[in-house]
Amino acid sequence: MNFEWTFFLNLGVISIALLLATYLRSKVRFFQRYLIPNALTAGIILLPFFNYAAPEIGLSQGSLESLIYHLLSISFISMSLRKRSEKPFNKSILSTSTMIVSSLTFQGIIGFGLTFLAIATFFPELFPSFGLFIPLGFELGPGQAMSIGLGWEELGFEGGGSIGLTFAAFGFLWACFGGVFLVNLGVKKGWLRGKQAAVLHHSKIRSGVIGKGEEPKPGAFLTTESEAIDSMTVNTAVVAGVYLFTYLFLVLVTCLLGFVGPLGEELAVNLWGLSFVFSAIFALLARKLIDLIGADRILDDGALTRISGFSVDLLVCASVGAISLAVLFKHWIPLLVMVVVGGAATMVYSLWIASRVFTDHKFERAIMLYGASTGTLPTGLALLRVLDPEFETPVATDYMYGSGIAFFLVIPYILSINLPAYGFARNDPSRYFIMVGLLAVYLIAVIILLKILGGKGAFKRPGKVWVE
Repeated sequence: MNFEWTFFLNLGVISIALLLATYLRSKVRFFQRYLIPNALTAGIILLPFFNYAAPEIGLSQGSLESLIYHLLSISFISMSLRKRSEKPFNKSILSTSTMIVSSLTFQGIIGFGLTFLAIATFFPELFPSFGLFIPLGFELGPGQAMSIGLGWEELGFEGGGSIGLTFAAFGFLWACFGGVFLVNLGVKKGWLRGKQAAVLHHSKIRSGVIGKGEEPKPGAFLTTESEAIDSMTVNTAVVAGVYLFTYLFLVLVTCLLGFVGPLGEELAVNLWGLSFVFSAIFALLARKLIDLIGADRILDDGALTRISGFSVDLLVCASVGAISLAVLFKHWIPLLVMVVVGGAATMVYSLWIASRVFTDHKFERAIMLYGASTGTLPTGLALLRVLDPEFETPVATDYMYGSGIAFFLVIPYILSINLPAYGFARNDPSRYFIMVGLLAVYLIAVIILLKILGGKGAFKRPGKVWVE
């Protein structure tokens, strides 16, 4: 019988790589010391396989890209469906959201500036959106970078999706190795004090699995009677239902934009590339509706977190495995320059801004920002757990709420990030200047907010990385 096996073959290969990576993390100190995520290790294992061996047995990197695209939206939906406590809005949350937006703006300015410097000197044929993969791949993650990169392929950027995945992979490496460097630097310089400093001297090496004799921790609770329907089935069904609604919405929008003409059709293509944004919005609306009708008890935050974690692990692994080495070698010089400059600048900026905006837990907030700005939010939390294993400080909670506010603030940024690609496709340089103007508006807004939040110390000794 001729059934479609591609999805399950990819899933099986990724699963074996994840199991092998988990074993390596549990046994090899290198992976433990540098907190290398198992999914990243698994992706590196799969990188040569999907470039050279997989095509011989009918598996393509294109099928992985399709998997990544959907897993990204699933992870956003499951995270957005979780219950949000009524934490009062405070200055720390506003400072955190400002810090996130400023980091994204800073990376965009660096990437866009380096791109046009390269075009004006040694690489005149470089795609004008190339450097924008620094904020896309580092801060927004592999799924978004690949999704938007694939949209740019339609506008003339050969291998855009693969380049986006490459930036994200290097971002994870910056997060892991750079994060451990920053933690040790903070201890040496005395930036980390009190209980969090003592934790480092007594923490066990993280093997990534529970040890013998340790009590397993609960990850989810049952919200249904299993003889009727399994609790995980209900939670997964809500996630899938929201994703179906997102799909139907985008189909409707595509049909309506088709009446506008070619411009509307191009816009529709890019809206599909941003499906994760609409997925998150509809998940938030669905959660509000579920709460209003009193059915919130059927959803379990633990189960939704497990769905999100499952999606992110598969997504990261598949993202690295889907990188095209041929495309990577073609653009390796500008890519390497931007990755090095972008990563180093993000490290310095995270310390600079956190030490000026906040009055409490400065170093923990800097580490959280750095991890999330190079390897996405889960990596930021992983680095924070080195300093704050039980999340006893308000840093993680503030970042969660701050990122929710920042998400809506950067929607114009994300939607406008396609402008340089449109300018290239239509030979219209004016769109490059519009992007520059948008970055300038964000920069001015960030400077004003930093001045308000940081007071007199906001720009104190600007040439110094860390101020007390």
